[in-house]
Amino acid sequence: MEDLCKKTNKADFKTLMEGLCNTLKSERKKNIADNFPDLKDLLEKYEGDNTKAIFHPHVVFLLQKPNGPFEGLKIQASENEASSDGNITNAQVNVQLPRELDVGPNNTIAFCLVTWSETNMTTSGASDELYKNTMVGLSVRHKKISGLKEPVNITMILNIGINETRVPRCVFYDVTTRGYSSSGCVTLWERGQEHITCSCDHLTYFGVLMVSAPLTDLDQEILTYISQIGCSLSVIALVFTVLIFITNRKLREDVSMKIHVNLAVALILLNLHFLPSHIVAAQSSTGLCLYMALFLHYSLLATFSWMALEGFHIYLLIVKVFNIYIKKYMLKLALVGWGIPAIIVSLVVIIDRDAYGRVALHSSEPNSTAICYIANDIVKVVTTMGVFGLVFIFNMIMFGLTVRRVVSLHHSKEFGTIDFDRAKRDTCTLLGVTTLLGLTWGLVLFSFGSLTVPGLYLFCILNSLQGVFIFLWSVMSLRKNRKSATVSVTQSTNS
Repeated sequence: MEDLCKKTNKADFKTLMEGLCNTLKSERKKNIADNFPDLKDLLEKYEGDNTKAIFHPHVVFLLQKPNGPFEGLKIQASENEASSDGNITNAQVNVQLPRELDVGPNNTIAFCLVTWSETNMTTSGASDELYKNTMVGLSVRHKKISGLKEPVNITMILNIGINETRVPRCVFYDVTTRGYSSSGCVTLWERGQEHITCSCDHLTYFGVLMVSAPLTDLDQEILTYISQIGCSLSVIALVFTVLIFITNRKLREDVSMKIHVNLAVALILLNLHFLPSHIVAAQSSTGLCLYMALFLHYSLLATFSWMALEGFHIYLLIVKVFNIYIKKYMLKLALVGWGIPAIIVSLVVIIDRDAYGRVALHSSEPNSTAICYIANDIVKVVTTMGVFGLVFIFNMIMFGLTVRRVVSLHHSKEFGTIDFDRAKRDTCTLLGVTTLLGLTWGLVLFSFGSLTVPGLYLFCILNSLQGVFIFLWSVMSLRKNRKSATVSVTQSTNS
């Protein structure tokens, strides 16, 4: 391929294409996609007619220069021909290029359809296969196209049956990572359709990857209903939790309860931005989707922060016990709980504003509901999974200290006595601590392999109802305070 790109005159182009075909047919290459950067260079260096179609085995090219103002372009192609006139009856690929490309007379639009034998291609996953070993390449000479507001739509015909365990997903070949990525692309496909549309915000080499689908359509529908119902109930319960705190003077004086309420507010924000996110993603408003994605990310990080602060407070209560007075304690906690997430989100916006956008709710299922969230996979891993991993490890340690404390209190009792009421209270305490520390979020770590479906069901049920559990914990705390006050008054009266 490197030798091919050294020759660029019109007379030699046919010879160069024949050389390319021989390369594609050769079984010496482990990964044909490694040739794509060279192929792009070859097409961009070509000087020729305004419109030229070139057909060879395994390769179909269409090179076109606009004659006037660019109003968009439609391209059709089959395995042995390509045209922008719409006269191909059995087209396997249809491309719609938006007006936003703003192509001028000095630019050449290059389209190519490349196929190869199965032995020449490796994929990013052991069980993933590139559909028909076909890639669609799009580029514009002298222009780097990315971040389009009007997406490029590539529609491909699917002439194979799709079963319950395999689904198509739009990907492009990332020359940097030498692997496939779906960043910036949305897969438009529903089960039963005989075509798939890849809607992407950049130009490169696109393909359709057949990936494993861990969830059936029924499972996805049930999990969606569970999440929506659970999150709605949590919002209502959390609002009542905040109202109970505001209207009760005893609870307002309790530092622990203040931390619980901050966690409740963070969860309210999280649920209020998560529930309508799929509706906003379905709209055309990019600005509204950006706002929704940004604040969904912020409220999620705030929830993690306040879970960590719950663990820190438990550490002070259980390990330190004495001398835990900290000046302006709640103010400092608030600066950490609400400030650190704001700093992280601000840095993401400064570094890469395009990190927020429309993404599939389940990345392994292309026809799942799209929401407004983090579109950049690296940002998603570092700022969510990374932060959650640290919080989860810290809170697991705090939970272990709590369990040890409860067990040590039992051992301090007289040997042989069994206090069922105390055991019940201790069990409720540990369940409440589990909820406040957000340990149920760790179920996502078990959502793989044969545990995928049950793990996701438990994750959705327990985490969507976290607000309800916090409300129950608040009610128990209120009853405990009232009972303590009643006992104090009774003892005083007897005296």
